Amino acid sequence: MKKFIKVMKALSDPSRVKIVKMLQQKEMCVCEIREAIGIAQSTASKHLKLLEEAGLVTYRKDGLWVNYTLSDGSDNPYAASMLGNIRHWLEDDADVAKLGVRVHEIHREQICRGQGKRSRQAELGTDSP
Repeated sequence: MKKFIKVMKALSDPSRVKIVKMLQQKEMCVCEIREAIGIAQSTASKHLKLLEEAGLVTYRKDGLWVNYTLSDGSDNPYAASMLGNIRHWLEDDADVAKLGVRVHEIHREQICRGQGKRSRQAELGTDSP
């Protein structure tokens, strides 16, 4: 029963459902996910950790990036079942449709590189217009 509850809890948050729907379209890093749904990077990381623990997403490291994808569900039959169903659910939802467009507008190279520098400059008030 624990595996079932983990999957249900992981999918009980709208942001996590959005993340799953985005990952149906392409592999994404935390920066891209953060940008697409407009949340803090630490919040995105927490959501991804819960999804991973539930067996819904997996990750692989690629240099500086950690890339997230949907799991194949082999570790959790409940995750596999939900991923199969979610693929067809919410396709007519306006928020999900907007996310679908947004996912393809985001380019990793534009948002991930220099992110730390920009945020540090903003903290110090030294960023230029």
